[in-house]
Amino acid sequence: MNKYVERLTNGLFKENPTFVLMLGMCPTLAVTTSAMNGVGMGLSTAVVLVASNVIIAALRKFIPNTVRMPYFIVVVASMVTIVQLLLQAYLPSVNEALGIYIPLIVVNCIIFGRVEAYAAKNKVGLSLFDGIGMGLGFTIALILIGSFRELLGAGTIFGIQVMPESFEPISMFIKPPGAFLVLAVLTALQNKFKLPSATNGSAKTSALACGGDCANCSGETYATNHEANIDRKED
Repeated sequence: MNKYVERLTNGLFKENPTFVLMLGMCPTLAVTTSAMNGVGMGLSTAVVLVASNVIIAALRKFIPNTVRMPYFIVVVASMVTIVQLLLQAYLPSVNEALGIYIPLIVVNCIIFGRVEAYAAKNKVGLSLFDGIGMGLGFTIALILIGSFRELLGAGTIFGIQVMPESFEPISMFIKPPGAFLVLAVLTALQNKFKLPSATNGSAKTSALACGGDCANCSGETYATNHEANIDRKED
């Protein structure tokens, strides 16, 4: 059971896809104009991630290695279509608010990263918990960023007035520049305090799958480091 707990907490803290691995920045910056948008986008992505992980893990022995990417795309695209249809049917306001970013979950690097790096090589149970952990980590990150931007940009959180009436909203925070500013401050703090982060160039000995050195990153480096991390955990 420890392995399952480890996969769950890994996505929440150790390798949080937003705060640590810095993946999925497009939806993170685009839809977090409010906390509610963060909830909608985060949970939608989490459902797709969990379902894709489980299906790929279950079929991993039957998928030829040479054509694995088309298989992954078909599975992920199918899950995204199902999620979008459900949102259109039962939560039309959320679907309208998120707009084009729901279909774009298909190309979210968080999902393909976990499917390729973990689900395609591990059992269904572990892949399920890995998807839940990563999905919840992504959701929490979007809620925090969205809450911060909504608080400063509108004086509310989840539409509830929090700031006093005398507060003058800083409208920049609910616009694109505000998203980049929040991300820049977050990244600066992580690097200042040497916290685990893919942007922390000094973290060359990081336990992150990517190695934690974006300045010298390459696909081969990522693959080598990730395989080494998996081998250490299995030992």
